Amino acid sequence: MTRTALQSALTRASASTFARPCIAPRRRWVSTLEGNPHIYVFPDGRSLSNKLLTLLPTSPPQSDLAIGSTSAIPPTPHSLTENNKFLSILQSVLKQHAHEDPNVIGQAKAFASNAGSTLGSGGAFFPQSKRKGSGYGGGGAAGGGGAGGASAQGGAGGAGRGGYIHVSDERAPPDYGRIAEPEDIFGSLEVDSEGNFVDGNGNYQNSGTYRIVTRNGL
Repeated sequence: MTRTALQSALTRASASTFARPCIAPRRRWVSTLEGNPHIYVFPDGRSLSNKLLTLLPTSPPQSDLAIGSTSAIPPTPHSLTENNKFLSILQSVLKQHAHEDPNVIGQAKAFASNAGSTLGSGGAFFPQSKRKGSGYGGGGAAGGGGAGGASAQGGAGGAGRGGYIHVSDERAPPDYGRIAEPEDIFGSLEVDSEGNFVDGNGNYQNSGTYRIVTRNGL
């Protein structure tokens, strides 16, 4: 769901760019990233040694909507330079749609369980506490998938209290009862004592720690 919404947002952004009179973008056969068939790989016109990674198959690619630019395939935390505009679009899509994800909804309901039992997806809820959240940015430990569907990570249940649940990608599911790594967490949603999202949408908060590529991949 989240990936589809993200691709739609990028397509709309691309269409607005081409709204002015111009030659229609060409479409041709393009390669995809091994293990991630929804991610397209194009030459980066700004650097002969780099490749652009994008969720859009349109050629030529729009660098300002790309996931990022990498000097190695497959990309590594050190080879990828993240595109901050893409991350901004990703976060705006999550803010609008994360609370609609079936996995997130299920975790929110489990969170409200009076039993306060550990949830199978791993991670932890934070009753009565709130997480605070982030041209091209630096690579370093550079971040999902987006490409992957969102999933809430949970630990101890809410036991009748409200709190916060993490929304993270699925590239490295944490062990049972543990929280996801900060670099895998998109953000957090607020849940009330009955497992409903506060204000109807959970008031999504960007973690500021998510990275497109980690040692566990993209």
